[in-house]
Amino acid sequence: MSSLEGVLRQDWKMFRGYPMVLPFASNWERIEQFQVRPDDIVIATYPKSGTTWLSEIVDMVLNKGDVEKCERDFITNKVPMLELLAPGQRITGTDLLDKAPSPRLVKTHLPIDLLPTSFWTNRCKMFYLARNAKDVATSYYHFHQMNKLLPLPGPWEEFLEKFMAGKVAYGSWHDHVKSWWERKKDYPLLYLFYEDLKEDPKREIRKVMQFLGQDLDESVLDKITRHTSFEAVKDNPLLNFTNLAIMDHNITPFMRKGMVGDWKNHFTVAQNEVFDADYQKKMAGTTLKFRSEI
Repeated sequence: MSSLEGVLRQDWKMFRGYPMVLPFASNWERIEQFQVRPDDIVIATYPKSGTTWLSEIVDMVLNKGDVEKCERDFITNKVPMLELLAPGQRITGTDLLDKAPSPRLVKTHLPIDLLPTSFWTNRCKMFYLARNAKDVATSYYHFHQMNKLLPLPGPWEEFLEKFMAGKVAYGSWHDHVKSWWERKKDYPLLYLFYEDLKEDPKREIRKVMQFLGQDLDESVLDKITRHTSFEAVKDNPLLNFTNLAIMDHNITPFMRKGMVGDWKNHFTVAQNEVFDADYQKKMAGTTLKFRSEI
């Protein structure tokens, strides 16, 4: 797709049962044919679950806390998004990854059954970061307002209904988090929680370090914790997406609040009751548990 015309504020394109961002669904062969390297490191999330935060943590751990090395480029280039297709620029995530030196960091929001088979056969290490559904819905609503590649969200109450029904990009939050949770039983996958990372970032960063086979001393972990705090990330032009014209930061910043429990400022009592009832049905039978406040 060579122009922005016809892709801004367009509705989703249904692709294999999933609503997908319109340009991302173009030329899907580039994704199906993508070859994962055994030393790749994958960072998977449902949208608005702390992807950039974890990406910078992983990059900092790999670079042993060297801030100068981690400031070598924008996060979108350091950790390319697998399914990205930037309209008007002829840039794809797979092109960026093909040119990247090993070990590559790969970002994706794709559900498990849309990932290329090479992800599973090469058994590269994967991270999955999950965030509670109510805060995801809240953050996703604001993201739709400022990201011009997404359709306008409409009123909050309408968007919340769409979110509950999985009628947003990448489909159902419930299915996404559950399927990745099940996958960790037979795959080298570290499943992390946004709320845990907010509660005790150093503890969770230590888990990342151990999973990556690194051995960093406490002073380096402290340095990584400081560099990747929400305040530091929000103010860092290499991480806060202010370089992307497709996102209107005058409406709301990409890094908005980064807190646990902001949903309470949006959900009415009635909406919360309906959401909880729907949640109980869709999450029945899983051992996966979330905290919507800390």
